Amino acid sequence: MRRILVTGGTVFVSRYVSEYFADKGDAVYVLNRNHRPQPRGCTLIEADRHQLGDRLRQYVFDAVLDVTAYTGEDVSDLLDALGDAGERFGEYILISSSAVYPETAPQPFTENTRTGVNQYWGAYGTNKIEAETELLRRVPGAYILRPPYLYGPMDNVYREAFVFECADQNRRFYLPGKGGMKLQFFHVRDLCRCIEAILDWHPAEHIYNVGNEECITVREWVEQCYRAAGHTADCVEVYQDINQREYFSFSDYEYHLDVSRQKELIADTVPLDEGLRESYLWYRGHRDEVRRKGYIEYIDVHF
Repeated sequence: MRRILVTGGTVFVSRYVSEYFADKGDAVYVLNRNHRPQPRGCTLIEADRHQLGDRLRQYVFDAVLDVTAYTGEDVSDLLDALGDAGERFGEYILISSSAVYPETAPQPFTENTRTGVNQYWGAYGTNKIEAETELLRRVPGAYILRPPYLYGPMDNVYREAFVFECADQNRRFYLPGKGGMKLQFFHVRDLCRCIEAILDWHPAEHIYNVGNEECITVREWVEQCYRAAGHTADCVEVYQDINQREYFSFSDYEYHLDVSRQKELIADTVPLDEGLRESYLWYRGHRDEVRRKGYIEYIDVHF
């Protein structure tokens, strides 16, 4: 049984990660401000990560899974409170993002691609770079995972949930152009499997792109979301000069991660159709937990 600290623990990725390892029999501690329901089977450390003082000095953790660090300050404040690596904690795994790669770099992005400003991700990407930099400065042996779009049960982001809502209402779906833009996804359970492999094996590489090996077009993704909800998509192609984020859940930005190094950690990934069925089953019972946006209202007025 490992003693694991997870930052967050109440929303999507951090909640799923917490319950995944608790179900494995690990002693999972979640660090959050207790503003939301807590994950099943975990011990709460109620605190703000920026005002920890000596709250963590009574603990020794085998691993720190930092799911909610978005800036260098997020990392430095937590490390200050944890104490020395090797004495107060073992492995430190940061969930970063593919947003650290500039859109101008050659694709597919590899772990050796130089990080930099990405105009589509803006401050989110540059802040993640700062978080990575601060972590490796303080803990050179830490691990960093860089996923593309994460999905799966507990996903409260209005992406597949938007398509599920359209499907449940038997709505036509408005695609940007022919829907040929490609997207890369990664099931949150596969993210947990990668974390678990690192904790078990302590691999020599310390930065991993993680994601499904294959990308999927927007049209294919929408059609799979409709099928997961038990419907058939009737798509309308939109060619008007409109920012697609007004009516669609992704920006007009296509990128591809090279995830060949990931095979050192896990041999396969959850098939997208299977993962979307799981996502839809969760969505059916948790619609009120999704952070909804006004895409449908925009569509009803403008199309």
